[in-house]
Amino acid sequence: MGGNQPPKTNGEIMLKKLLTVGDRLPEFCLSHWLLRIPLAIVFLQQGLSKFPVTVEGAESFDLPYIVWWFASYGEVGGGIGLIVGGLLIKWWEDIGDIITRFSGITICSIMTGVIWVGEPASLWDVILYDNLHVFLWVGGLIFALRGNRLT
Repeated sequence: MGGNQPPKTNGEIMLKKLLTVGDRLPEFCLSHWLLRIPLAIVFLQQGLSKFPVTVEGAESFDLPYIVWWFASYGEVGGGIGLIVGGLLIKWWEDIGDIITRFSGITICSIMTGVIWVGEPASLWDVILYDNLHVFLWVGGLIFALRGNRLT
């Protein structure tokens, strides 16, 4: 047994192999699309379902027409912006990053409004029982804070 090291046990060998699994996995630089596409689809679907934007649609949620209009077009714009911002990574990196960040801010703003309109009793009610809106809000926040630097 050369050197000062004692012989390794099977447990030590297995632990070393498990700890190096991450080093052997390939890098997947397009993983941001796994978050970008579903988030964009949800916002496009919700935004397009409000068209044509009408006063009656706004009244059904007790919202002023201008808020309803901004929410409708913001949802569509946020969804399109996430896709376009991601596609511009190759050609106009800075412009794509700005579009992605603005879309993320728009998504966060809309989701804040959606959560607020629900009039939750407390922050815990939002976190525990309104998980879809929280996940959409966090998804928007990720793109607002990181832009295209998720890659």
